[in-house]
Amino acid sequence: MASSSTDTRRLWGLYAGLVLAIGLLLSVAELQHYLARGGSHPWEPFLWELSSVLCGGLLGVAVYRWHVAGLALHSRWRQLGRHLLGAAAYILAHVSGMFAIRFGVYALMQVDYYTDSPIQVLAYEAGKDLVSYGFAVAICHGLYLSLQAQRLRGELAEARLARLAEQVQPHFLFNSLNLISATMYEDVAKADRLLCQLSDLLRQTLKAQQAGWHSLDEELRLVQPFLDLMQARFGGRLRVRVEASAAARACQLPALLLISPVENAVKHDVAASSAEVELLVAAQLQGQLLLIRVENSGIAPQRTEREGAFGLANLRERVLASFGSGAEVLLAPRAGGGAVLSLSLPLTGRLA
Repeated sequence: MASSSTDTRRLWGLYAGLVLAIGLLLSVAELQHYLARGGSHPWEPFLWELSSVLCGGLLGVAVYRWHVAGLALHSRWRQLGRHLLGAAAYILAHVSGMFAIRFGVYALMQVDYYTDSPIQVLAYEAGKDLVSYGFAVAICHGLYLSLQAQRLRGELAEARLARLAEQVQPHFLFNSLNLISATMYEDVAKADRLLCQLSDLLRQTLKAQQAGWHSLDEELRLVQPFLDLMQARFGGRLRVRVEASAAARACQLPALLLISPVENAVKHDVAASSAEVELLVAAQLQGQLLLIRVENSGIAPQRTEREGAFGLANLRERVLASFGSGAEVLLAPRAGGGAVLSLSLPLTGRLA
C-alpha cells in the first residue's frame, strides 16, 4: 500500500514537472518574438504561455477521467458524441480560465490588457484547443492502457505468489504427517500430542496465508510451533536457536517463506542424521540487504539442489517473484558439517 502511494505521488510530481517544463519552454520561445517586436514587459510572454499551459494541465486531469468513464460506452458514435461535448467544455473552460488569470495579473501589475472581442478570442482559441484536446485524449488513452497493463501485471504476480504459497501447505502437511506416523509406532501418547500441535500450527498457517505479507517477527513466531513440534519428535537430539536483530524482525516478508527451508532442514539434514543436531535460524540487516540463514550441523548437501527438492524450488520461485533478480537463495555445505541455506533479500518495496 505504501509503495502504491509513493508511485502515485511520483506520477503526480512527474506530471506537474512536465506541465511546468512545457510552459517555460513555450514562454522562452515567445519571449524572443516579444522582444523582437519591441515589447517592454518581459513577464508578459511568461504570463501568456504559463496561464495557457497551467489551465491545459489542470484540464488534462478532467480529460483523463472523462475519457476513461466514456470507455464504458460500447458505441463508438456515443463515445464520439461524448468527446465532442468534452471538447466544447474544454474550450470554454480553457479560454475562461486562461483569460481570468491574465486579467487578474494585468490588474495587479497595473498594466492595460487589450484583447479582441470575446467572440473573436473564442474563435481563435477554439481551433488550437480542438487540436490540444485531441492530443490530450490520445495521451490519456495511452496512459490508461499503461496503467491497465501495470495493474494486470500486479494481479498476475499476486496470483502467482498465492499459488506458490498454497503449494507450501500441503507439502508441509504431508511431511509432518509422515513424521507423526513414524512416531505412532514408538509412542502413541507422543503422537497424539504431536497431532494436537500440528492442528494448532495449521490454524496459524491458514491465518498467515490469508495475510499475504507480514513481518519477519511474525514469520518466526509462526515457525516456532513447528520447531516445537519437531523437538518433541526428536527429543534432545535436536537443539534449536533463533537469532534475529530487532531491525531484521521488522522487515516484511511473504507469509510462509521460512517454513519450507526450516522444514527441509529437519527433513533432509536432521532426520537423516543419527547424531545430535543444532538448527540455527538467524537474520540480520547488512546494508540494503536482509540476510537470513537456516543452518544445521546435520548432513552436508552433496550439491546445491536436494533430490526431489520441491520446497527449495518453490522457495526460489517465491523469492524471485517477490523481490526480483536482486534476491538470492543459496544452499551450501556448512563448515564443520551440515548445511547452510542463505537468503539475501534487497530492502526495496514491501520488504523495507
